[in-house]
Amino acid sequence: MPQDSRNIYGGQAVIEGVMFAGKHVNVTAVRRKNDEIVFYEVPRTSKNWVQKLKKIPLVRGVVGIVESSAKGSQHLNFSMEAYAEDEAAAEAAKSGEPVPVKEEKKSGGWSLSMIVGVAVAGVLSFIFGKLIFTAAPAAIEEVLFAGMFDNKVGHNLLEGLIKIILLLAYLYFISLTPLIKRLFQYHGAEHKVISAYEAGEDLTVSNVQKYSRLHYRCGSSFIVFTVIVGVIIYSLPIFTWDTIWERIYIRILLLPIVLGLSYEVLRWTNALRDIPVLRYLGYPGLWLQLLTTKEPRDEHVAVSIASFKRMQELDAQSGIKA
Repeated sequence: MPQDSRNIYGGQAVIEGVMFAGKHVNVTAVRRKNDEIVFYEVPRTSKNWVQKLKKIPLVRGVVGIVESSAKGSQHLNFSMEAYAEDEAAAEAAKSGEPVPVKEEKKSGGWSLSMIVGVAVAGVLSFIFGKLIFTAAPAAIEEVLFAGMFDNKVGHNLLEGLIKIILLLAYLYFISLTPLIKRLFQYHGAEHKVISAYEAGEDLTVSNVQKYSRLHYRCGSSFIVFTVIVGVIIYSLPIFTWDTIWERIYIRILLLPIVLGLSYEVLRWTNALRDIPVLRYLGYPGLWLQLLTTKEPRDEHVAVSIASFKRMQELDAQSGIKA
């Protein structure tokens, strides 16, 4: 089936698993230490006004980012709890102590207050991280290179370069830890499953493994585009500054515009990825994915396929009910 007649799905890697977002439900599959694959399933519900905002160019990017941060944090938290339980059980078995027994958390079994709390924490973490990533490079460039250029464009380019260096260094060093390396392998498995689905392949491990671990619609690409778009917007003549505080204030004030435009650029490059020459516009994002994804093993792909198929199954059931 051609790609344009298929649904567009997204997902994210979690600890020892993968989450996929369907039309009606978000599903996470996690592999436990005993090799059992467990699922966490949450119906997708959005207010009508949110759905309307997600149809407005520029605005839809910011709304989508906040929504995905909120919902994604629930699934990440589920995977972290499962991992922590397995680690605690392994430590207890080593020491000869009784293995702690914890009631199994069923799909969607969280209370409303827990879901809201985790969602709010996820959104706040994203906002705080983005503010730091926006303000710190501007401050560093201002302190170290204040008198190097007479024009603002040079300073903005240097600021963008500092952002990229900090980002690459951060991703490289965290990827050295075994847990994050596996997370990046699941990230690669998620991309492979989506690519295989978009190509109309049967989702088997051998079929999925043929595809690239890189994908144009990845959030890693979005991060690169925020740096590039930011440099362009900050260089417009109307946005000037005299002090470091004014510079940081302008960056924070323009953050929603940068995020919204970057999302549109991401959509644009994805739409052009099959057109010769123009497909190279998405390459900066793909290059970053060389760090944020790792080549998955078969067991990672199997979990990703299980998550995707369960999402499709529940989506179909929800569609019939609707």
